[in-house]
Amino acid sequence: MKQNSLGQTFRSNFEYEFAEDLIMRGVHYEYETTRVDYEQKRFYKPDFVLDNGIIIETKGYFYSDDRTKHKLIKKQHPDLDIRFIFMNPDAKGQASKVTNAEWCKKNGFKYARMRLPKEWANEKNN
Repeated sequence: MKQNSLGQTFRSNFEYEFAEDLIMRGVHYEYETTRVDYEQKRFYKPDFVLDNGIIIETKGYFYSDDRTKHKLIKKQHPDLDIRFIFMNPDAKGQASKVTNAEWCKKNGFKYARMRLPKEWANEKNN
């Protein structure tokens, strides 16, 4: 990492050289002062989709990347009714301080233990 004549530190020699050229040419700039959020284009394949449209995810382990994925899916597709069936809803996720059940409650997902609740199967399409 190199510092330019203005005392800025750059991540690469190319960035450093480019900034020095801008300074020499009298071109004003800002370096890494703007943040642009973006979401990666991915796809999701639900474990099970019931005839009534309810999506069921079965989870033995609920890893942090799965939690992040499902929050993004819910944000981008609020019309989907995704629910979880956990082997153990009281287990804590990988490196998590909250249980699977607590995470679901906090993030607005329905969940059950081991088996599909009968009422879920009998719900009408939305």
